[in-house]
Amino acid sequence: MSDRLYIFDTTLRDGEQVPGCQLNTVEKIQVAKALEQLGVDVIEAGFPISSPGDFNSVIEISKAVTWPTICALTRAVEKDIDVAAQALEYAKHKRIHTGIGTSDSHIKYKFNSTREEIIERAVAAVKYAKRYVEDVEFYAEDAGRTDNEYLARVVEAVIRAGATVVNIPDTTGYCLPQEYGDKIRYLMEHVDGIDRAIISTHCHNDLGMATANTLSGVMNGARQVEVTINGIGERAGNTALEEIAMILKCHQNLGIETNINTTKIYPISRMVSSLMNMPVQPNKAVVGRNAFAHSSGIHQDGVLKNVHTYEIMDPKDVGLDDNSIVLTARSGRAALKFRLHVLGVDIDDEKKLDSLYQKFLKLADKKKEITDADVLMLAGADTAEGHAVRLDFLQVTTGMGVRSVASIGLDISGQKFEAASTGNGPVDAAIKALKRIIMKQMTLKEFTIQAISKGSDDVGKVHMQVEYNGSMYYGFGANTDIVTASVEAYIDCINKFKTDESESMAN
Repeated sequence: MSDRLYIFDTTLRDGEQVPGCQLNTVEKIQVAKALEQLGVDVIEAGFPISSPGDFNSVIEISKAVTWPTICALTRAVEKDIDVAAQALEYAKHKRIHTGIGTSDSHIKYKFNSTREEIIERAVAAVKYAKRYVEDVEFYAEDAGRTDNEYLARVVEAVIRAGATVVNIPDTTGYCLPQEYGDKIRYLMEHVDGIDRAIISTHCHNDLGMATANTLSGVMNGARQVEVTINGIGERAGNTALEEIAMILKCHQNLGIETNINTTKIYPISRMVSSLMNMPVQPNKAVVGRNAFAHSSGIHQDGVLKNVHTYEIMDPKDVGLDDNSIVLTARSGRAALKFRLHVLGVDIDDEKKLDSLYQKFLKLADKKKEITDADVLMLAGADTAEGHAVRLDFLQVTTGMGVRSVASIGLDISGQKFEAASTGNGPVDAAIKALKRIIMKQMTLKEFTIQAISKGSDDVGKVHMQVEYNGSMYYGFGANTDIVTASVEAYIDCINKFKTDESESMAN
């Protein structure tokens, strides 16, 4: 009989902590529904006390999904737990995830406390959370660097206090796979009452070992894994959901099963990538665009003779269709709608579809073939229609030996503005012209250009970081014209700080 492994997805909490990757509530609901279709058991929807936005997102996600458990993160603080319980009011299945640091480093430098006081605080937090919900998960932050004997004492105490799940995070991504597996096995063998709780892994990828550590934990008794789509997360990221799911599918001899419908992996991977503006590296395991590509002549020969010579996974198992429809300027609305559906974006509003189709035709006139990245870029760009500041037109004159000149037109809440400027290159000229209209003291901190397709007619994606009034704002733009993409990224930053200013005035 196979063992059941529970999949705890923290894309909307730990994954969203990546700078510039924050989602609004509508986008979070979209991801949550896709996670439900994927088959995850637990969705960590946010850290409610951290912001009103997180609090509201947990409420709305709780209303939007049906069978997954909705989890809210807290510190071992009563006020955190109170707020989490309020946010989880509408969840059909609810869990509070509370905890505290247990390594000597955290105890001494973060809490200025002692080992005994930390155990007392851990027990008190679990007992307090049990007043609100039956399902309480406890995390021992920095467990990866916590002495095993002391960690076992903490785990035993919180299980006795009522914890139903105990999370053993390798918070810094420090552990070696055998070391982490040994830690889980030590707990399984030395904690009284360990059978009354599920042990969970939560591994970070700082040294590139998150998946290996997670699998090692599972092999030694852990029966919940905390993962994210595409492995996104703070610093180098978290364990990738798709990697664990496909490892267990490919190695069925391990006798461990999940509830994941792997054919939904590729669509949700592309959805999360698009919504969070986090491109998936081409050689990313399972979901990278080169994951099933073969360029070596020897490999190509082998695959043509028998696909199993070099492929251990069927692309269809992760939701990739070998015979996918190629979109061109001659494709119709139905083909565009179908491709969006395959990529996890469903558009039922005919007016919205028609608007998107017109943008698609304009792009198709510039490119021979429209890629999945292009389609998702168009779908994402469509959400910018309601922004206060929009680009009306942009004209740039540049060349060798001449100073670049840019003319720009903006629509700001229905009013039209125009300006022109010279600059050290076309992007500099365009942004200086833009600043003449906006007249805000903004400092460009980071500017990155990335091609998201191949060929001379690439769609270029610009990532931009701007400092304004002491805060950092991240903007994104995508266009076949890189100067236009740069201006759109800058405007994206402006719209974000204008939104913040409006909310501050309202409060």
